[in-house]
Amino acid sequence: MPSRQPRTSKRSTASPAKQRKTRAPAASKPWRTILRSRQQTHRLGRCLGRLLQGGEVVALFGEMGTGKTSLVRGIADGLNAEPTAVSSPTFTLIHEYRGRLPLIHTDLYRLTAAQLDNTGLGDYVDGHAILAIEWAERWGAGLPIDRLEIHLTHRPPSARQALLTARGPSASRLLLALRSRMAMRRPTRVVSQTRVQ
Repeated sequence: MPSRQPRTSKRSTASPAKQRKTRAPAASKPWRTILRSRQQTHRLGRCLGRLLQGGEVVALFGEMGTGKTSLVRGIADGLNAEPTAVSSPTFTLIHEYRGRLPLIHTDLYRLTAAQLDNTGLGDYVDGHAILAIEWAERWGAGLPIDRLEIHLTHRPPSARQALLTARGPSASRLLLALRSRMAMRRPTRVVSQTRVQ
């Protein structure tokens, strides 16, 4: 029987640890959904809050009035924290809410990049607390690599659009679970039928 020569691989000779560090973070397909009311925005946040396990980062983007704080109220509700206590931390910078897991809510609207370094915000990325960041674009390259990004925009006349994008493996799992949960809970339209005799 003729001997076979081993195939040569064109794979990198770098160690697996080095290969992991250089790969781009895994990202699942973005999900776009329409939120027709403040209640639907709250519901999305509540479903998200119920799925959080600790250590997740939720980066919120959008103009003023697009529902970022309403979404965080829903996250607090899903974590069994008091949603009515949630307010925008524009002037205090960081609010902490106690629930099933600690929720750290921050608003970076008034901060410059230089001021951001002195906030200690990176200390909250600890693997236990949930970090919800309004105006996350202000943090720039300092944002944790594994995060769920939620971009909120106005849709006339009174709706909002949410574009959710996972950056990293745990955020991808979270987004898939959220899409599944929201699809299960979507109210079905009941069509009444008239009997003809």
